Amino acid sequence: MKTKLMLSSAIAGLVALSTASGVAMAQEKKAEKEKCYGVAKKGQNDCGTAKHSCAGQATADNVAEEWKYVAKGSCEKMGGKLKVAAKADKPAAGK
Repeated sequence: MKTKLMLSSAIAGLVALSTASGVAMAQEKKAEKEKCYGVAKKGQNDCGTAKHSCAGQATADNVAEEWKYVAKGSCEKMGGKLKVAAKADKPAAGK
């Protein structure tokens, strides 16, 4: 009975350890990434915009408001922007 209890405890400890290390690795991985606007290919964006709410719904390549996570420091080298491009002001009516 003691052997079974020790074995169960050891397994539970390993599961807890692997879960904790997985969370830490996910946080480190996120810290190494940044949002890059204008580089997502059709159907490969990472999140929603004003036009849709889900990842993978970009309808065209390199749309300025579509983004995806890229390695930190590589966005502008790829031709992207770190912030969504501001929309051009509409011309005044009658001018």
